[in-house]
Formats: sequence, C-alpha cells, structure tokens
Amino acid sequence: MAGEEGALTPEQMARAFGKVVFLSHVNTTDMPIFPGDPTPDLEPAFTVEEDGFALLVVTLGEHSGTHWGAPAHFNADEKTADKLPATSFVFPAVVIDVRAKVAKDPDYALSLADVQAYEKTNGRIPTHAMVIAYTGWDKRWDDPKAFFNEDENEIMHYPGIGIDATQWLIDNRALGGLGIDTHGVDPGADETYATNTALLKGDRIHLENLAGLGQLPAKGAWIVVGGVRNLNGSGSPATVLGFLP
Repeated sequence: MAGEEGALTPEQMARAFGKVVFLSHVNTTDMPIFPGDPTPDLEPAFTVEEDGFALLVVTLGEHSGTHWGAPAHFNADEKTADKLPATSFVFPAVVIDVRAKVAKDPDYALSLADVQAYEKTNGRIPTHAMVIAYTGWDKRWDDPKAFFNEDENEIMHYPGIGIDATQWLIDNRALGGLGIDTHGVDPGADETYATNTALLKGDRIHLENLAGLGQLPAKGAWIVVGGVRNLNGSGSPATVLGFLP
C-alpha cells in the first residue's frame, strides 16, 4: 500500500532499492573553500536552552561544500537554479573509477578512452546519466591544503574530467550531468573551464565535492540531488543521495 498521496513508504523504498546512502560532505566552518569564495559561517541565532528552539544563520557560497551548478554558473544566457526542471536532479548513476590513474598523476583528467573502456565492461551509458569520475580525492577533505594541492605559483593540482570525454557524452549519450569528488569537474590547473562551459547548457548540471563514491556500484544506482532554488541562483550546496540496487 502506498503512502499518503501515492508516495512510497520507507518500507516500499527499502524493497525498491537495496540501500540509500549519503554522497555529500557535512558543511563546517573549516571545510575546503575555493580560493576567493565566501568564508562559511554557521552562527546560532536561537538555541533551545535560551529560546525554546534552535536555528542557525548560515552564510555559505552557492558552490561551497558538496554542491550542484546550474547552467548559468558558466553561461550567462542559460538557466538559473530556479528555472531548472525537477528532472534535472534525478539520474541513473555511472561511476568510472580512475583512482589508480590519479594516484600516479594528480592532474589526471577522465578521458574518452576511460568512457569507452567503461562501456566495454558495463554496457552503454544510459540516457540522462550522471557520469561520475571516482578519483578518491575526497580522502583529502579534512586537509584543505592537500585538497587544493597548490604549487609555488598558486596553481591547483587536482583531477577532473577532460573536454574530449565531456563533449562525446553530450553529443552521443544525452548526458544529464557530470560529477566528481574534487572541487571541480575541470582539472584544478585548467583555468579555461572547458568542461564546465560545454557541460552547463540545456538542463545539465554538475555535482562537485562528492563524498563516499566507493559506496556506489559502477552501474545500476540512482542519484537524487537536493539543495535550494534561489532566484537567479547559479547553483546550491547539496545533499546528494545514492539509491543502490
């Protein structure tokens, strides 16, 4: 029996999916913040002890912590956060494991060859998929210096997703979005933002600073993305849920 207004009950959800997991970090005041972005603040405005209820005033950039980016984040004539349809936040998940390559090269960019190798093993990438590069970089989350990995010239060195793979997925697989466990789908040293600029058009989004990707299988899971829909927003901090088969 379905829940109120036809919604699935928790018991039905448990039967439909083997497990539901978090794929997002918890926001804190000392988490890694992209250079120049606003400093996060989580300030108690009311407390249960003094006021009978608790409430935080949260100051956080749209692209801090685990977050999604709307097309307008890189393309001024594309949709803002409040204009995206609900379907832009639900995806079949495709997880491509490039940890071994990243271990040898922190500037590694997921390539078209990686995508083709994935399909050879796992079959065709489904329509509207969230294609995720699993780099293992989230293990550095508690060390902001290691997470951004800047050199002496303040150039960041962390892995991303190459424009060759991105454009092929857009042209040939009706891509829904790209995700990664670093601070950008573009490699840290790429200041042209080629992947973001190509990706963020139509109703596509990116997911950045994902966590716990080892919980997901290479195929068969689904992703649901939460956040806030600010008027004229370019994205939002996100709670990302993985629904495992």
